Amino acid sequence: MFKKILIANRGEIALRIQRACRELGVKSVVVYSEADRDAKYVKLADEAVCIGPAPSAQSYLSMPAIIATAEVTDAEAIHPGYGFLSENADFAERVERSGFTFIGPTPDNIRTMGDKVSAKQAMIKAGVPCVPGSEGALPDDPKEIVRIARAIGYPVIIKAAGGGGGRGMRVVHTEAALVNAVQMTKAEAAAAFGNPQVYMEKFLEHPRHVEIQVLADGHKNAVWLGERDCSMQRRHQKIIEEAPAPGIPRRLIERVGDRCAAACKKMGYRGAGTFEFLYENGEFYFIEMNTRVQVEHPVTELVTGIDIVQMQIRIAAGEKLPFTQRNITMRGHSIECRINAEDPVKFIPSPGRITMWHPPGGPGVRVDSHAYTNYFVPPNYDSMIGKIIVHGDTREQALARMRIALSETVVEGIQTNIPLHRELMADAKFIEGGTDIHYLEQWMAAHKR
Repeated sequence: MFKKILIANRGEIALRIQRACRELGVKSVVVYSEADRDAKYVKLADEAVCIGPAPSAQSYLSMPAIIATAEVTDAEAIHPGYGFLSENADFAERVERSGFTFIGPTPDNIRTMGDKVSAKQAMIKAGVPCVPGSEGALPDDPKEIVRIARAIGYPVIIKAAGGGGGRGMRVVHTEAALVNAVQMTKAEAAAAFGNPQVYMEKFLEHPRHVEIQVLADGHKNAVWLGERDCSMQRRHQKIIEEAPAPGIPRRLIERVGDRCAAACKKMGYRGAGTFEFLYENGEFYFIEMNTRVQVEHPVTELVTGIDIVQMQIRIAAGEKLPFTQRNITMRGHSIECRINAEDPVKFIPSPGRITMWHPPGGPGVRVDSHAYTNYFVPPNYDSMIGKIIVHGDTREQALARMRIALSETVVEGIQTNIPLHRELMADAKFIEGGTDIHYLEQWMAAHKR
């Protein structure tokens, strides 16, 4: 096991990793920007080093600053968390080349799965079901583009090969709009991701977003830890997640989960990862793989009893998985609400000082947050300030516990999306379960938001 780990991130995930380190008896080094000087995890760290001013490009995205800090503090490994450099293959490579362990997949794994075209090709080879679409990047020939679209059938969606976070996508309903849409998406992709390649897929009308969590060690062992439903989204950004996914037959989940674990073995995957799927009419379709820990990992931890962040560290240290697929059981139901510092109606970010922070408690309630009374939420980063996660023996009990938890939560001084969560927990369709990825935006339109 490592003696000291550098945490190359901020916010609630920095605190989450720090807690995993402390439980393992590992010292932690936290890097922080000038805007995060007063963060809770900075105060709690064994060592904390300021690596630059507030803008991410000069701090959390500065590879030389992070690696130099690891050198001067004698850290042995670097945990990237999520976001920032967590899925940057060049960073993983530089970390390893500098003599440190990258707590995550190999640079090759990250590269293969980071490019949506190569990821899809790898999944097809591994027998993982994929959305019908082009067999790679679209050609330049307009006639060939039209032929591919006709073979798939309208509507289709054009996606950037190097895209992510809901950006670089365009839905096309008619042949007349196709070629222009492809050209526009290529231009956007080149500007946003430095990669103009795009590909085409069948656009599913009413899918759910269901993902499979996997763990794989460096000894050819891989398991899957159940599924999560992340369909409650706004502009492709998840707001509520739950495990297991309501209303999907277990035999279907097991079949897909086993294929995901097999795919990990086939490509020599190492660490934690998430296979993301669209689910419609009883079929799963692979869309992408995230080669890092997910924001929503706690719901899986609560239903399986497995500490995913600790497992990331143990795997990076060379340990074998301490369990096989037969040992993994799902118990009860878990729901997570992302708490964002934003206007609950207009979704405008609401940075500023929190004058009152009162998190909920009680049976089956977990709060992952770096916020506290008098904490200043900086305007420079993502607006998420925490997550409320609940666990119950049934989905009904989990919903009841979440309603109570949200009713107990007090955040003053800034605006948050807690009022939105309270409304959604009382929504008949959400209570019924199985809403698709478009439901939340339709709900907001119906409620004049």
